[in-house]
Formats: sequence, C-alpha cells, structure tokens
Amino acid sequence: MELWIFATIVATIFQTVRFMLQKQLSMGALSTGGATFARFAYSAPLLAVVLVAWFGLNDVDVPKITARFWLMGAIGGLAQIMATVCVVALFRTRNFAVGITFKKTEVILSVLVGIVVLGEGVSGYGFFAILIGLFGVLLLSKTPSVEGGWVQRVCTRAAALGLGSGFLFAISAVTYRAATLEVGADAPLLRAAVTLSAVTLMQFTAMAIWLRVREPGQLGAVWSARRKAALIGLTSVAGSLGWFVAFTLQTAAYVNALGQIELIFSLIVSTLVFKEKLSLREGLGIGFLSASVLLLILVTR
Repeated sequence: MELWIFATIVATIFQTVRFMLQKQLSMGALSTGGATFARFAYSAPLLAVVLVAWFGLNDVDVPKITARFWLMGAIGGLAQIMATVCVVALFRTRNFAVGITFKKTEVILSVLVGIVVLGEGVSGYGFFAILIGLFGVLLLSKTPSVEGGWVQRVCTRAAALGLGSGFLFAISAVTYRAATLEVGADAPLLRAAVTLSAVTLMQFTAMAIWLRVREPGQLGAVWSARRKAALIGLTSVAGSLGWFVAFTLQTAAYVNALGQIELIFSLIVSTLVFKEKLSLREGLGIGFLSASVLLLILVTR
C-alpha cells in the first residue's frame, strides 16, 4: 500500500471521530464557533511543542520556507476555519451522515479549484463523474419540511452550508498542498508537520481573537469542556497530519477522492452513536455522490 493511501485512510478515521465529538459539543456545551475553536485550542500548542522537541532531539535545522508558504498556509487555514464552522452549523440542520456527505463535495470541487491554483485538469470521464456527484448533491439538498417549487427545495440553508463547506475545504486542500511544496525538506512527514504546525498556530490565534471579541464566554466554555475538547484536539492532530502527509505525496483531487471512504465511517457513527435514520432520498443522494467519487478514483489512477 502506498504511503499516501494509508495516510488518507487513517486521516478519515480520526476525522470522523473528531466531527462526532464536535457535533456532541455543538449540541450542548459549546457554540458553533466554540466547537470549531476546540480543535485548534488543544492541537496547536501540542504540535508546536512536539515539533520543537523533535528538532532539538534530532539536531536538525528548521527547513527553509518561502513567502508563498505563508500565503498558501494562511489562505488554507482561513478556508478550513470557515468550512468547519459550516459543517458544525450543518450538523444542527441535518443528520451526521448527510452532513458529512455534503462536506465531501470537496472531492469534486477540489478538482475545479486545482485547475485554477495548481493547473490540474480533469478528463471527460472526470467531468462525467462531477455531473453524477452534482445530481447526488441535489438529492441531498432537499429538506422534507420545505414546501414550494424546485428552487425553494434546493435553495435551503442545509444546501448552502454543505456546498459552502465543500468549496472551502477544497480551497484549503489545494492551498495546503501548495504550502507543503514550499518547505525545503525531502521527508514527507517533516514537510507535513512543519506546514501543519504553522497553519494551526495561525488558526489558533485568529479564532482566539475572534471569540474573545464576538463570543467572550466561549473561551471559558472550551476550557470547561476540556475533557472532550482535548480529545477533539488530539484526533485533529492525528487526522490533520495524515491529510498533510497525503497532500505532500499526491494531488489534492486524488487524496480527497480516496477520502470519500469517510462516508462509510460516518454512516456507522450516524447509526450506532446518534441513532439516526436516513431517508430513501438521502440514501440515494449518498449513493450517487459515492458513485461519482469511485468513478473519479478510476479515471485518476
């Protein structure tokens, strides 16, 4: 098994657990912003300490990085924060599995973003896969309680949050890959760790300032919920490191395509943990979106 494939599978497992914990916190102890900040509050300091200790113990110089590294990292970090806020807010609207499926539109959108940022194109079969995925998204976007015509059913808050998160996660994936390529080191794990540490520190600082100004009580709430919030931080470190290693070795579109295995894990969590049931329409939507991903995997091999 290639390293990027193994890293991606491990990342999806930890990411599913993290989103499960974030949903639980967002439904009680923390606001949407607080649940989002929890992943950075406990992961950023840990990553920084571990990375500094690693450099010291191994007597290794800090690799050279460029100005483009900071630009791409900052764009990716901001996009990821906004995407995570969308996902956590989406969990309040739809069930866990559907929420994760909406988020995974990033695999389709990352192909389009990759064309603009890194010049990565898609074949005719790839475009066909995108159309299949779009149909699946349209099926998922209908909220049963919404009355009216086609436009009213499709233009829902859940659809906006889901597609918004997918687009923003696509931006973060492509820009993170661009950032890792600017690190002057050969070892994929080192390049991934340096990029991840820099990005999470920027995210930690930005979100702490935002919450202090807009939701001052949430900083204390994150600390009060530290037992579960710390688990969010730890799973975030493990999952993010897996993603960054994969992005270092492979294009974002391929990594995100394989990452669709997260759908299986999310269905398990949705059924066993949250005791949620999928409607037939939602099941069909997930099926079409999953089919589009499988086709993307085949045409990008």
